[in-house]
Amino acid sequence: MLSASIRSLGRLADTEHVAIDDAGRLILPARFRKALGIRGRTELVVSLEGDAVRLRTVGAALERLRAIARRRRRDEGSVVDAFIDERRAEAGRE
Repeated sequence: MLSASIRSLGRLADTEHVAIDDAGRLILPARFRKALGIRGRTELVVSLEGDAVRLRTVGAALERLRAIARRRRRDEGSVVDAFIDERRAEAGRE
């Protein structure tokens, strides 16, 4: 049986209580699927962040990676130029 404090978590706007079955599956609540535009079979990216599990749509995960790449480019110059320079240095050593 759930304690009252855990049950109250489900009342918060951005939380929901779900169970994981014996096969390790969980059902993502309909309102979350709707908010993320998930219909039918959809692949998600799952990450462990501290004591939390984060689910992202593939599109959201790609956009996050693009944002990281944009920041790196601004901070460190072109990633492609750095790769080419590294390959040229390797070729010069051979």
